[in-house]
Amino acid sequence: MTLITTTLPRILGALFYYPPQSATVQRLWPLLPQIAEIFPWPNSAKIAQYCQQIPAITPEKLEYDFSILFEGQGEMPAPPWGSVYLDKENMLMGASTLQYREFLSRLGLTSQSAIREPEDQFGLMLLAWVHLVEQDSTQQQPGEAAMALLSEHLLPWAYRYLELVQNAQTEYQVYPMLAKIGECYLKTLQTELGLHPQLHELYR
Repeated sequence: MTLITTTLPRILGALFYYPPQSATVQRLWPLLPQIAEIFPWPNSAKIAQYCQQIPAITPEKLEYDFSILFEGQGEMPAPPWGSVYLDKENMLMGASTLQYREFLSRLGLTSQSAIREPEDQFGLMLLAWVHLVEQDSTQQQPGEAAMALLSEHLLPWAYRYLELVQNAQTEYQVYPMLAKIGECYLKTLQTELGLHPQLHELYR
């Protein structure tokens, strides 16, 4: 079991980005009970406990919760875009989004989507991390770009976002539990890789 596994961030990234009825989520859903076993957690018993608290339901039952958290049905309790937290006006596509877009562009990573959506969506950023790590075939230590994605673009706001997801009033506790797992994952990476996230004032 290695710290730089891409299985866990691929699962988390997909679940925080794709609708629960999508083929991607359907394919990854059976792996949820194994989350405690596929990453070298400092406290695997706590992660196993979180996994046990995830309801044994089909992904389709999460459509309402996904709509509230990711599609804006009503007031979003936890917007999943970085610029909402880093921009004083809580804007989508704010300055931090454009900086991240330039970062991706320098790496040759551009969105293939016909919809020009903000690239600084939490799940999408985890999937970008997966891509950068997998570009390094050794996967013993993330490359400079992968480290920069975390310390400069994701970690400055991710913990606040995950805190809001944990506190969101959802029908099921799936996303709040996944947010707890995601927080533990990122904190483990930050500690083990010796990352020092850039300090930013958060506006949400």
